[in-house]
Amino acid sequence: MTDELPDRAVRAFEGHDAFERDGRWFEVTTTRFDGRVTAEETDEWAHSYTVEVRAPMLSDAIEGDVGPAVEDGWFDTYELRLEDTGMAVRQDVDFAEYRLLEEAGDAVAVFEFEWGNADHVPGMAKAMTEYVEGTYMEGIVPGYEYRPPVSELLSRARSGAGGDGNSGPMPL
Repeated sequence: MTDELPDRAVRAFEGHDAFERDGRWFEVTTTRFDGRVTAEETDEWAHSYTVEVRAPMLSDAIEGDVGPAVEDGWFDTYELRLEDTGMAVRQDVDFAEYRLLEEAGDAVAVFEFEWGNADHVPGMAKAMTEYVEGTYMEGIVPGYEYRPPVSELLSRARSGAGGDGNSGPMPL
């Protein structure tokens, strides 16, 4: 990656209220998990974008221990479910690369794609980040006590939109 960001991409992200710039990355401010996106020039008219979302590994999200079989199964399922992240975007996006890796106690999802209209990408990156967070929460393994930020997201899901705590069972 070069140190210079494409001007069109910078204007698009700086004009969107869901992002704050951090060096060559734009941080997503609407999710509890760390999502960020960057761009670079290509030889074509489109720019290349990388979206990265960091979520805690299951063993780092809970109080106590989790067995390796549970963690491995959780990770494999999370990886398979994230293959559908492109469906969260209203555009027909093809990922040049998608990978999920474990790094420093985090499950890091990385999506790379090219897109010609820089003005569309902030909304796309936001939707992708929110999809990753939602997919993570759908894969919560019952029976564990979770730490923040997962416990906070679970509490919000349990309280429902009305906040009265009587909205029915928690979605899983």
